[in-house]
Amino acid sequence: MTYCVGLQLNRGLVFLSDTRTNAGVDNISTYRKLHTWEVPGERAMVLMTAGNLATTQAVVSLLDERNLAPNDRSPSLLTAPSMFQAARLIGQTLREVILEQTHGGPQAASTTFNATMIFGGQVAGSPPRLYMIYPEGNFVEAQIDTPFFQIGETKYGRPILVRAYDPEMPFEQAVKLLMVSFDSTIRANLSVGAPLDLQIYEGDSLMLGKSRRIEETDSDFAAISDGWSDALRTAFHSLPDVTL
Repeated sequence: MTYCVGLQLNRGLVFLSDTRTNAGVDNISTYRKLHTWEVPGERAMVLMTAGNLATTQAVVSLLDERNLAPNDRSPSLLTAPSMFQAARLIGQTLREVILEQTHGGPQAASTTFNATMIFGGQVAGSPPRLYMIYPEGNFVEAQIDTPFFQIGETKYGRPILVRAYDPEMPFEQAVKLLMVSFDSTIRANLSVGAPLDLQIYEGDSLMLGKSRRIEETDSDFAAISDGWSDALRTAFHSLPDVTL
């Protein structure tokens, strides 16, 4: 399992993913799930993946290969005319990989080879975009009523996003919000864990912004985690007791 969040702000986009793929008493593996591509001044793109690791790695590898040798029959992320077309390419590639891994069976999209992805960024000439891409190859775009996407183990970290999200918030507050969401998820589910990968994209910059790997011992994350726990306890004790 994993947990990834893509957040759309008026200022741009924020992406945060964990790196855990297997969890158990003696079986924990770490793989990067946040991938980036850019042509400074022309485009910047971020992809986060959840699901079967072999599937997601195959998709990213195919996308990288097509970037190296794009042509009319094999378009690439670095030549796609828009974010919509780039999302379409990723969806087609994901569907193609799943079909190959399941030998083209009719139930390919419902097998253990599934994967779901969050894709966002900007191509010159259009505003920043954020998409959720499904294993069937189709996708949806973030809108005013749905300003963020989650994939993986989503339920524990969603309440704080719903309650505290503000499209006007600066990047610093958005990162704090995502840290709280991840802290709640990590505390509740062993299959999600540090290190976390952060990527910021500032709208209209057409280049990747600040990135950061947040280790388990990261002082900022520890302060957010401890502060959130203290704030929750204080809020709980301030509520009126129930009359029995």
